[in-house]
Amino acid sequence: MQSLIFSTATELAAAIREGRVSSTEVLGAYLTQIARHNPALNAIITLDEEGARRRAQEADAALARSEIWGPLHGVPMTLKDGHSTAGMRTTAGYPPLADYVPTEDGTVAARLKAAGAIIMGKTNVSPRLLDIQSDNAIFGRTNNPWNLERTPGGSSGGAAAALATGMTPLEIGSDLAGSIRIPAHFCGVYGLKTTEHRVSMWGHIPDLPGAVRSHRIMWSIGPLARSIEDLALAYRIIAGPDGRDPDVPPVPVGELPHLTWKDLRIAWAPTFPGVPVAASTRDALHKIASEVERLGARVEETLPGASFAELAKARAYLSRGVRLAFEPPVEDEPVPSLAEYYTALHTRDAFIVEWEEFFASWDALLCPVAMRTAFPHCPTDTPLEVDGEQVNYWRVIGHCAPFNFTGHPVVVVPIGHDEDGLPIGMQIVGRRWGEERLLAIAALIADATASFRQRSLPV
Repeated sequence: MQSLIFSTATELAAAIREGRVSSTEVLGAYLTQIARHNPALNAIITLDEEGARRRAQEADAALARSEIWGPLHGVPMTLKDGHSTAGMRTTAGYPPLADYVPTEDGTVAARLKAAGAIIMGKTNVSPRLLDIQSDNAIFGRTNNPWNLERTPGGSSGGAAAALATGMTPLEIGSDLAGSIRIPAHFCGVYGLKTTEHRVSMWGHIPDLPGAVRSHRIMWSIGPLARSIEDLALAYRIIAGPDGRDPDVPPVPVGELPHLTWKDLRIAWAPTFPGVPVAASTRDALHKIASEVERLGARVEETLPGASFAELAKARAYLSRGVRLAFEPPVEDEPVPSLAEYYTALHTRDAFIVEWEEFFASWDALLCPVAMRTAFPHCPTDTPLEVDGEQVNYWRVIGHCAPFNFTGHPVVVVPIGHDEDGLPIGMQIVGRRWGEERLLAIAALIADATASFRQRSLPV
C-alpha cells in the first residue's frame, strides 16, 4: 500500500486504466492512510467516504465496459475547502459558511469530475483563504507533517500536508499572496501558480456565495502535487475559459516542449531588495543555480530594475481598495481614494511590462519562496525569526506577492531541507501565459535536484 499511496496521480490513472489496480482499491488505500494519519495533522476536514466508495465502484464498472471518463478516471483526490463542490460542504474556513453546501460545482470541481476524478473530501484552509497559516474557528489548525508544532502554511496548508503524507495524490489550490507556493515550500511538495485569469474563478471563495464579486485581480488557481508531470496534467484539465468567468481569455493550452539545458537562459536571485532570507534558503538556491550552470544553461544573478518597494506599496493599495469596497475599515486605517486606486493599477501595468521585458531575455527566474522555512504556530501579529532577527509576520509573503501583482506564473519545486529537517522550496518564475515552457524548465530542474521526499509519520 505504501507504494500505491505515494504514486503520482498520473501513475495511478495509468494503473487503473490498464487494470493493474482498481479505483476501489486505490480509494481504500487512501482512506486507510487518512484514518491513520489525519488525526495528527487535521489536513482533511470533510470526508465523503460513502460517496467516494460509490463513485469508485461506478468507475470500475465503467472501465469494465471499456468506458473511460477522462485522464483521471477513477483517481481519488481531495480539494481545497475554497472550491465549491455540489453536495459537499464548502466553508473556506469562515464560520458564517460552516454549514454551506453548494448545489452546483464550481469550474474546478466540475472539470476534475469530468476528467474522471473522485473528490473524496476537502482540505483545511485559513479563514476566507486570507492567512499564511491554516487555522480557523470551524476546524482548528492543520499541522506540518515534518514537525507538528509548525504550520504547513496557508491558505492551501491542508492540501500540501495531505500530499506530503500520502493522504491524497493531487490537489488544487488558489493563490493571492503565496497560498499555493508557501504551503508547497513548507511541506516539500510541488505547486503551480498559474498566470492570472488562466483558470476560471467561478465557484471559488473568498467572495461569498451570491455576493458581488470583488476579487477580480491578483488571484490565481493552480495544482499542488508530488511531481511536475501531475502539475502539467491538472493544469491542462482546469485551464481555459468556461463561459462563467468572463476574465478568462481563450489562450490555447498546449503540450510541454522538449528542452535541453543549452537552450536555457536562467536568472537567479538569492532574495529581493529589502526582503530578508535565511542563510539555509540562500545557500540552497546558490547550489541549484551552480548546478544548473554546470549542466549547460546560461546562468546569471540578476533582477529587473523594478522598485520592489514601489511594487509592494501599489499592491497594498489594490488589496486594501478591494477589501474596503465591501467591508468597513479597521480603526485608523487609511482609505485609498479612487484616484490612488487607479494610480496603483497604472503602476501595476508598468511593472507587468517591465517584467515581461525581463523575461524576453531570460527563460526563467529562480528565487526563494519565503524568507524562512515553516515557522511555529503563532498569532498573526507575532514577529518571526530569520537567522536570529525578529521580522514582521507578513513579510513572509515578500517573495511571492510580487508575482500576484504582475500575474506571472510560478512553479515551486522542493530543493532540500534546512538544519532542522524542514523542507526548502524554490520559485521558478516565467513569462505570462507561458506555463508549458515553465513546466518543462521545472521538470529539468526537478530531475537535477532534490525532488519530492515522502513524509511517513509514525502510527
